[in-house]
Amino acid sequence: MILSRNLRKKTKLRLKVTENNSIEQLIFKTIKMNHFLKNIILCFIFFFATNTIVLAQEGTWKRLSKVTFKKEYDELMGFNVDKPVFGKDVQSMNGKEVTMKGYIIPTNGYKGQTEFVFSAFPYNMCFFCGGAGPETVVEVEAATAIPYTTEPITIRGILHLNGSDINRLMYNISGVRKVE
Repeated sequence: MILSRNLRKKTKLRLKVTENNSIEQLIFKTIKMNHFLKNIILCFIFFFATNTIVLAQEGTWKRLSKVTFKKEYDELMGFNVDKPVFGKDVQSMNGKEVTMKGYIIPTNGYKGQTEFVFSAFPYNMCFFCGGAGPETVVEVEAATAIPYTTEPITIRGILHLNGSDINRLMYNISGVRKVE
């Protein structure tokens, strides 16, 4: 089997029957090569589709990760605490509507709640279990109760930044609705 040198311009394979190749062998090789090309194309489609989904899912979380911390003395606590310093990208989101995909971390039982913590990661990997940083969780104040589930959900609400109250999370979303 001799492949065309100009394979990029032509999608059909050119085969040459020689003394060593029977017609059956050439047909088998053609089918095998076409199957190989189809698999490569499917792999590219899967790769780009997966990346698009992941990027869409991580968009808001990725932006919220642009935060650093500085040590400041807290008079009430009597020692230095880490206070967030929000990047410009995060500051531009303050007071704006955001959509996020993540997991409910219940704070008061497992029934439908209007106040809960929302995490970029599942319960066993969340910030409170030591598996992530404080930028991966937000406080949620829902407009109506959202039933607990272990599956990821998408929510939409108004983002508020908290850089001063150390007894609350640094991100809060109010007026939250579940996006179907």
